Amino acid sequence: MLAGKRVLLIIGGGIAAYKSLMLIRLLRGAGAAVTPVLTQGGAEFVTALSVAALAGEKVYSQLFDLTDEAQMGHIQLSRVADLIVVVPATADLMAKMAGGRADDLASTLLLATDTKVLVAPAMNVRMWTHKATQRNIAKLRGDGILFVGPDDGEMACGEFGPGRLAEPETIMAKIEAVLTDGPLAGRHVLVTSGPTMEPIDPVRFIANRSSGAQGTAIAAALRDLGARVTFVTGPATVPAPDGVALVRVETAMEMQAAVEAALPADAAVFAAAVADWRVANASGSKLKKGPSGQAPILQFAENPDILAEVSHRTRRPRLVVGFAAETDDVVVNAMAKRVRKGCDWIVANDVSPGTGIMGGAENVVILITALGAEAWPRMGKDEVARRLAGRIAEALNNAGK
Repeated sequence: MLAGKRVLLIIGGGIAAYKSLMLIRLLRGAGAAVTPVLTQGGAEFVTALSVAALAGEKVYSQLFDLTDEAQMGHIQLSRVADLIVVVPATADLMAKMAGGRADDLASTLLLATDTKVLVAPAMNVRMWTHKATQRNIAKLRGDGILFVGPDDGEMACGEFGPGRLAEPETIMAKIEAVLTDGPLAGRHVLVTSGPTMEPIDPVRFIANRSSGAQGTAIAAALRDLGARVTFVTGPATVPAPDGVALVRVETAMEMQAAVEAALPADAAVFAAAVADWRVANASGSKLKKGPSGQAPILQFAENPDILAEVSHRTRRPRLVVGFAAETDDVVVNAMAKRVRKGCDWIVANDVSPGTGIMGGAENVVILITALGAEAWPRMGKDEVARRLAGRIAEALNNAGK
């Protein structure tokens, strides 16, 4: 499947580095050539001899190798590869990437390339969730760096949570999706995300707590599977992914217009938290307090039901996926919503304050289809997105068979 492809594999320093050896086997088995770069930290966990034996190529580790640098080796290494993969990507190496540092061979290669870069993070759960690491991740995503994992699980340090390196088979699947057309090649998928803001006056508005993180992750996951993605987003707090057709909106009416303009599509995922109501008598000037602090009287009008409108179109997308953020009777309400809206699937979640879901980094969803309810375990929103994107690809490719 990967015959003729060359992967530059950077092995970072971490206990999970041993899994890079398994990945090399998988890559070679698929026909890819592997050029290994072993960092100083990585060499503490795997040997250059074992890496070279599996890759069948020289292992690079030093920035200033006189023989190679005569041909500007570090530049050439970064340019001849079809994909650069970092396994494991440590917190330190990602910080260097985010900061544009180039003080060793690995960081120099990553700075001197215009090739796609895929990183597989692995670190202690507290390091992964630290604000500095999350800032770096957001920066790297904004720069177009692709991610796979991390998974939740038990770690060598004895703690449990996000930060465990994705399994080699999972990393391999992501590499294949990046280097081939992907299962969604030629498909157009529409994704809505984020909150909407309904103005009261020029300085005040009605909104909700949606960060847009889940919709953003879904758009990125669909893009990674080869889809052409139109991403319609309200004012989210997370940056939009690269490689998608970005349409920014604020109100539900603007989102409706953007969705209509983006159709037709093979699939549509409505992850946005659209306000049910807007202020019909929104003021063009800042509202002032009335006598004795009297509150202004706001008149509300119902916003368009974008999910239902698209679901009931004559030429609707082949697959329409809605979201249901519930606080009570999640499955019952979500099942009723799927029927009422006319969509194919509903991704339901419990957004009660105690769950930490709304605006958080993790999600617990239940996939509602015509066949029933399928509960997924709690996982990072990126993993939810990858699973959902995979199911969408499967549904579209199996339609009509």
